[in-house]
This record gives sequence, structure tokens and C-alpha cells, in this order.
Amino acid sequence: MKQKATGDLALIKKINTSIVLEAVLKHAPLSRAQISELTGLNKATVSSLVQDLIDSHLVLEIGPGESSGGRKPVMLLFNGTAGYAVGIDLGVNYIRGLLVDLEGNVIAELERGLKRQDAEFALGQLMDCIERLIREAPGSPYGIVGIGVGVPGIVDDRGTILFAPNLKWREVALQQLLEERFGLPVTIDNEANAGAQGEQKYGAGRGIPNQIYVSVGIGIGTGIVLKKELYKGASGFSGELGHLSIEYDGKPCSCGNRGCWELYASENALLERAAALGHDSLERLLAAAASGDEGVLALFRSIGDYLGAGIANIVNVFNPNVVIIGNRMSLAAEWLEPAIQAAVDRRALPYHRERVRVLFAELREQSAVRGAAYYAISKFFSKIKS
Repeated sequence: MKQKATGDLALIKKINTSIVLEAVLKHAPLSRAQISELTGLNKATVSSLVQDLIDSHLVLEIGPGESSGGRKPVMLLFNGTAGYAVGIDLGVNYIRGLLVDLEGNVIAELERGLKRQDAEFALGQLMDCIERLIREAPGSPYGIVGIGVGVPGIVDDRGTILFAPNLKWREVALQQLLEERFGLPVTIDNEANAGAQGEQKYGAGRGIPNQIYVSVGIGIGTGIVLKKELYKGASGFSGELGHLSIEYDGKPCSCGNRGCWELYASENALLERAAALGHDSLERLLAAAASGDEGVLALFRSIGDYLGAGIANIVNVFNPNVVIIGNRMSLAAEWLEPAIQAAVDRRALPYHRERVRVLFAELREQSAVRGAAYYAISKFFSKIKS
């Protein structure tokens, strides 16, 4: 019996430590007395747990706050520079990477084009990017706490990419490869899920319970957040709404289906149609639109109409508070937005469209890479608290 009681006390201490750390993360700067008020834990317990967190380099004392009559209280802050995390957005034609501190602040970033999609070449580029970011990390008590990667495909719970149609990858055990190479905890997820997490934590989705993040790049992926939780579906593979059929007998898709939404509304679809106008990149199209090129403006309106058609389906099915459009095509927000909104107004059910807002990602192209880095930070916190 005595041993069980000791075990129970250790568990209670871990739970209480987690509660105190959460209070500091959410409400700092604050005093020990304020933590006691917020959590309901007594002052002696809070004082002991705070000291443990200070000794663990996770909490800092920053000097006196405002007095409420007695001695000025010592204020506490979370030590965001106690460690660092690497986030990677592995795109079809780019790799984007960040080094962030434990509060998600960006310390270093890099981006490079990906000229070939074969796994051997792309993985070599990915490893090199991660190594470069790790070398940028300042000295810290916890060092690099983990790596998060968003990928354009279906990922299982072991971090294996089962199928990435636009990369033409199948069965790539990415988590295992990276853990063996770097000896760090690694989290792999679909890039649209990572983007949804990025916008919910740091961007346009903050504090919004039901949101659908639509990643519009070479393909289209979606991250579904319901009641503030990422929805993964029965097998963990939800969110492949880029492969909704919007034309019954439409173009064949690399996924094996026909008439998929991403064939008509993605960056790839835009570039295919832009070739006839003499443009071969999104950047050139943005410049042409900014200079008032009517052919390019009409093309953006058409792509916006297709995007709106798919978003209307999402609105009718999920009835979200917001739909957030992110990834590369969010750079064209100014020219896409009117057509998207018109299509949603025309196609969505009236009760659904009354309250939904269509937004563009606050983090623009960085939603997924910020979300990937957050996965690594979150895994570190869950280990600290467990």
C-alpha cells in the first residue's frame, strides 16, 4: 500500500506541475499568488512547483510586479529560449524550413526550390535543410527538442508517407529515417493539417472553434479543426478534400479519380492555363495582375470561381465558423477573393453561408511550416508534463 501511495503522490506532482506550467504559458507574466488563484492550488504547493520549473530552466523570474498593498510580487515568465525546434514544409516543388524557440518565435529560416521529386534526391535536400537549421540554434539547456515535418500526402500513425500523389511517393518511412539520422523526436503529418495547426496557434484561426484550412499549392489539401481539435477521421486520413469530384467525367487525376477539385483550382491548374498567356510562374502572374493585365485577372477570377465551388461544398458539409485559404495561392488573395466569395454566396446553403467567413491565411506561405514546428514543441511539452 505504501508504494502505491508514493506512486500516487508522484503522479499528483506531475499533474500539478503541468497545471502550473500551463498557467505560465497562457498568462505570463504572473506571480506565484496569481498562479494559486488561477489554478486553485495552495500557495506552498505552487511555490515548490515553480521552483522546480525554475531549476528546470523552463520558468524565469523577471523582477517585481505591481503591489496590491503589500510587498511587490516577483513575476514569472516562460523561458522560450530553453530549447529550439525545427519545422519543415516539404512541398512538391520547394522545401521551407524554420528554427523556432519554444514559444514559436522564428530564429532562422530557409527555403529552396525542389527541382526533382524522386525520393532519393528530395530526402537528401530535406536532410541538408534540417542540418543547416540545427547549426543555427543558439546554446540552450534543452538544445533541439524535436523536428516536425508537413508533407503533401497521406501519413500513417508511424510517420510513414503512404501515398503522396503529386510527389509520386508511396511507402516512405520518413519518421524512421529522420529519427535514425538526427536522434531526435520527429512528427510527420499532412501539410494541410500542419497548416491548420499553424493558423490555429499563431494565425487567422486563433480562438476559433470550427475551422477548415484549405492549402492551395500544386495540389489542394485541407486540415479540419472541429471544437478546437484537429479531426483525423477513423483511420487518421481525413482532409483529402482536394480530391472531391467537382466534374463527374472530368480530367483524370494522379490519385486515380476523375474531375478532382485540385485539377481546376490549384496552383498547378493556374499554371497550366497561364502557359497560353506566356506566364510560367505564380510570381509572374502576380506581377501581371498587379499591373492590370486583363487576361491574367480573368484567369484569377476563373480559378477563384472553382475554389469557391469547392469551398461551398465544405461549408455545406461542415458548417464551420471560418474557411482559411493558405499556402502559395494565398499570395493572390487580392485577385481571388471576390470570385471565391461570389461563388460561395451563390452555391452554399443560405443558413450555412450566413455565419461563415472566408479568410486568407495570416501566415501566408508559412502556415504549414509554423504548424510543423508547433508539433515538435507540443511533443516536447507533453513529455515534460507526463
